[in-house]
Amino acid sequence: MASAAVTEEAPEPVRPIIVKKITVQAAGHHGGAWKVAYADFVTAMMAFFLMLWLLGATTEAQRKGLADHFSPTLVQYREQSAGSNGLLKGSSITGVDNYPNAAGQTGTQTITIPKDTTGGPREGAAMDRNATERAKAIKEEIETKLQQSRKLARLARQVRVMRSPEGIRIDLVDDADFSMFALGTTMLLPEARELLGVIASTVGNDPSAISVRGHTDALPWKPGVASNNWSLSSGRAEATRQELMRSGISESRFNRIEGVADREPLIKDDPADPRNRRMSILLMK
Repeated sequence: MASAAVTEEAPEPVRPIIVKKITVQAAGHHGGAWKVAYADFVTAMMAFFLMLWLLGATTEAQRKGLADHFSPTLVQYREQSAGSNGLLKGSSITGVDNYPNAAGQTGTQTITIPKDTTGGPREGAAMDRNATERAKAIKEEIETKLQQSRKLARLARQVRVMRSPEGIRIDLVDDADFSMFALGTTMLLPEARELLGVIASTVGNDPSAISVRGHTDALPWKPGVASNNWSLSSGRAEATRQELMRSGISESRFNRIEGVADREPLIKDDPADPRNRRMSILLMK
């Protein structure tokens, strides 16, 4: 039979689906080196602005402490050394050090200050030496003038000359055997007038401005007396100023007159000690 002779065609095989993924890359990868460089730059800028902030937010003493702390010295030599109990274990550059190698120092100056430096009122080895020598010269001149008179020679022990942050201070100190003023008054005694005359002749040619500060002891006043140690100390400072003017000091040189009563005792353990009564004459910077 003809229909039986016809055979069915074999089905067409299924073709596989091929997905081709194409990745486009414009250029080669640069790596992460730029990130490291940028991080270093940002860190440096942060340190720079931190330094600027520290300079503006700290005092001069604290800045000196910071400089002294980071000076190239070993930590074990910093302990028990100058300023070891201050800010960051070094609040003083100019104090006495115990470093084993002093070749880079001038006197008591650490290597953080150049030997021949000059600077502000509180800075510089040369300025410190000049102030010390000036105070020593004033003290020696006063003592020499007092020794010329047998009457005044014993008053040399009443005079103390020293450096202070504001300048050169001359303290005229009372004791059990000497008093500049009559008890409870602003009346200068004769020996005190002569002593002030010696002081005036010593500092008369000095161009520095002068400040006079009066101090008293803490002895109580008699009941019913209207005066007090505040008015007494300021009145004695004014009496001292007037006596210095009579001895040749120009009125224009006086910058400040003040009385602090018994608030700044010389003998802190005994506020009633007569040595707390004193006049401080400051030759200002």
